[in-house]
Amino acid sequence: MLNTDKPLKQFFSIGEVAERFGVTESLLRFWEKEFPTVIKPMKNQRGKRMYSDKDIDRIALVYHLVRERGMTLEGARRKITQEKGSGQMERQLRIINYLKSVRDELQAIGRELNDLN
Repeated sequence: MLNTDKPLKQFFSIGEVAERFGVTESLLRFWEKEFPTVIKPMKNQRGKRMYSDKDIDRIALVYHLVRERGMTLEGARRKITQEKGSGQMERQLRIINYLKSVRDELQAIGRELNDLN
């Protein structure tokens, strides 16, 4: 099994990040404008966005609030602002991601069991 504790890459392109979340690059740029204090990718010498793991975690937070919980952009901004600094949102997101990985694992086990029948 791959050890995901140590990242293989330090920075990811906008295309890689968009693919990871199943969104368009233009949506990521839009979220960057809508959440300027949250999503702040570095830009290389050519002006291309380069996302760190921390940037990706912040995008995951926005994605969770807007896409998964169905919050408006304003509602998501308020939620992030209210809980910024407390670390509560980041903890909740880590728990959600962990639970999703457990769900995926259980679904994979279920598929394997069905294949045995």
